[in-house]
Amino acid sequence: METAFTKLVGVRYPIVQTGMGWVAGPRLVSAAAEAGALGILASATMTTEQLRAAVQEVRSRTDAPFGVNLRADAGDAAERVRLIIDEGVRVASFALAPSRELIARLKDAGVVVIPSVGARRHAEKVAAWGADAVIVQGGEGGGHTGEVATTVLLPQVVDAVDVPVVAAGGFRDGRGLVAALAYGAAGIAMGTRFLLTSDSTVPDAVKAEYLKATVKDVTVTTAVDGLPHRMLRTELVASLERAGRARALARAVRHAAGFRKLSGLSWSRMVRDGLAMKHGKDLSWSQVLLAANTPMLLKASMVEGRTDLGVMASGQVAGVIEDLPSCAELVGRVMAEAHTVLDRLHASGPHVLGTLPPPG
Repeated sequence: METAFTKLVGVRYPIVQTGMGWVAGPRLVSAAAEAGALGILASATMTTEQLRAAVQEVRSRTDAPFGVNLRADAGDAAERVRLIIDEGVRVASFALAPSRELIARLKDAGVVVIPSVGARRHAEKVAAWGADAVIVQGGEGGGHTGEVATTVLLPQVVDAVDVPVVAAGGFRDGRGLVAALAYGAAGIAMGTRFLLTSDSTVPDAVKAEYLKATVKDVTVTTAVDGLPHRMLRTELVASLERAGRARALARAVRHAAGFRKLSGLSWSRMVRDGLAMKHGKDLSWSQVLLAANTPMLLKASMVEGRTDLGVMASGQVAGVIEDLPSCAELVGRVMAEAHTVLDRLHASGPHVLGTLPPPG
């Protein structure tokens, strides 16, 4: 299936495996890329040395295009951009809007720039600055999220920009892909669905928690880092919501120290990153400090398997996922179902299809 997105990045299918911290490592990314999707490495929880090693490991596993997700507000963002360029990575994605200068530098080096956005105005801004495409995530998506549903946000963005739009938030199958195409998107991005594959390195006990969750077991809370964060509702999440500000800040200080040791960042670098985050989101200093909760609490579950000590970021779609296919099986299944749906719609006549392209 060829779309503006597949032609832009050189993948076989209009599917993206998103850059999830502690989850989207070399094994998952290379498996997604080999399956014909765009796999994206999550770099925020890696040092630059670890990122370089991860990029090289992915390349040793596959010749297919892949990407790296960057924090645009990180103090070493320019260094990571240089690494991506030097290593010949095809795509750079961003969780926050990159600066005009970062976009220009990447594009001059032939790297495709795809920021993720949660609002129409953000899409318009990065498109005006030269972004090649955008991933637009509706409120159903996991992790930091907004309030507007994908079905409302997606058509707004499609109408607002002239670059390919990839839809995220609530996707898991071929029906969702066809629906996104009908809205005018050029593909879909999936996080939770790729997390729940056999190629994902997330511990089995954690995957089991996702599989047994219902749609109502996925909640949005500000208790982890002061920002709306969609995750599985657990006793830990409930306890964080019950905790007072003093206890939350004390926990955040410990986690900040732990993240500094893990990431290799100096305190001065972390302060600079905090200043950038505070300016970009107009956060209080307590919220900036609480943001240190996120990587450490995610690591406890996604790496160490401690569902009692960690949080589990999740899209609402977790409530309707029931199995753990390989990436190849997942992508094949999504595409087969999408073509079946398109065939059925074509058989129903052009009055049903509107402007949808023929399958194949």
